[in-house]
This record gives sequence, C-alpha cells and structure tokens, in this order.
Amino acid sequence: MVQPEVNEHKDNLTIRIISAAVLGPLVLFAVYFGTPFFEILIGLSVLIMIQEWVRLCRKQLGWLIVGLLYIAFACLSLLFIRFNSNYGQNNLLWLFLIVWSADIGAYAFGRLIGGLKLAPVISPNKTWAGLIGGIFLSTLTGGALAYILEQEALTMLVFLSATVGAVSQAGDLMESFIKRYFKVKDTGNIIPGHGGLLDRVDGLLLAAIFVAIIDVLSQDGIFKWI
Repeated sequence: MVQPEVNEHKDNLTIRIISAAVLGPLVLFAVYFGTPFFEILIGLSVLIMIQEWVRLCRKQLGWLIVGLLYIAFACLSLLFIRFNSNYGQNNLLWLFLIVWSADIGAYAFGRLIGGLKLAPVISPNKTWAGLIGGIFLSTLTGGALAYILEQEALTMLVFLSATVGAVSQAGDLMESFIKRYFKVKDTGNIIPGHGGLLDRVDGLLLAAIFVAIIDVLSQDGIFKWI
C-alpha cells in the first residue's frame, strides 16, 4: 500500500513542475525582450515581495527595514544586469539558468540521495548532497552554455557558474533561517507548490546582488558573449 506522504510528495512535485512550466517562459520572455516587460515584471514582483515581507516580519522595525533594503537592492541589481551593457540580456539569461539549475540540482540530489544534513537547526530538509548537487548542475549548465556559445573564457564561465550556484544556495539557506526565526513554513501561497514569491526567488536575490557587483567591477558586462 502506498504511504500517504509518498502520494503527497508526488502531488506536490507535480504542482511544482506545472508552476515552473507556466512561470518560467513568462520570466524568460520579459528578460529577452526587455523594456517595458522586464520593468513591469520587476515592479509587480517588488510589490508582492514587500507585502510578503511585511506580513512575515510582523512589523518588527529592524527586520522590516533590512528586508525592504535587501529586496530593493536585489531588484535594482537585476535591472542593472539587464540594462548595464550590450551583453545584459545574455548575462541575465545566464543568471536565471544557473540559479534554476542550482535549485533543480539541490532538490533532485537531496531527494534521491539524502544523507547528512547541511544545517538541521536552520533547515532540517537540506542536505550536503543537495548542496553538492546544486553546485554540480549549475557548473554543468555553465559549461554547456560556454560550449554551445563557443565562449573563449570557458574556465572562467564554469568557475563563475559554480560560484553563483553556491551563492544562490546560500540565499536559500538564509531565507530558511529567517522563516525558522519567525516560525513560518512559507512566506505566502501565491505560487502553487512553492509558497510565496520570496520562497521561489530566495536564491536569485542574493545571486543577483553578487553578479551585479561582478558586473560593476568588469568591463562591458560580465562576459563578451559571442
């Protein structure tokens, strides 16, 4: 007899896949075509995330200020990456693909392998296998993109992809700590199978800040895509 929790897990996974299949192309459309679609996407996302954050932190002033600044800085970073250079479109598409790969790798490896917990006090479900899987898949994605696009700086792109994958996992863990602090499971329920928008983009926000800093320090964007 199939255990109820197994059925529940399969149902949740199906919902997650459907949600990703619907939202993913919309995000890629906005990133690819840019103005005004990407600005509209960011604007709507900011409004949703602020609402979720205010509800999460229960009007605690210190947390409220820190969270709002973090959301603002991360979203400005996404806009900066997209419009800062002639390569902004490719840089942002790369960022999304790497973060999504890290999420998929962490989820798949964590479920299939399990094992030693990464930070049981903060997030009981996260494992070292999931962390390694997330970094591995993001590295593989970066390498595949470099090969397909005949990118000369293959080694650097692979290294940055692995680093961004790790940073996105750190962003995920950071939000897990915050949710554990406030004793909530999700920041909202706007995305079926994922919870709130903050639950879905936790890794992206920190990764965007990281990539924007690299973008500022580089010339003509992170990569001169061929």
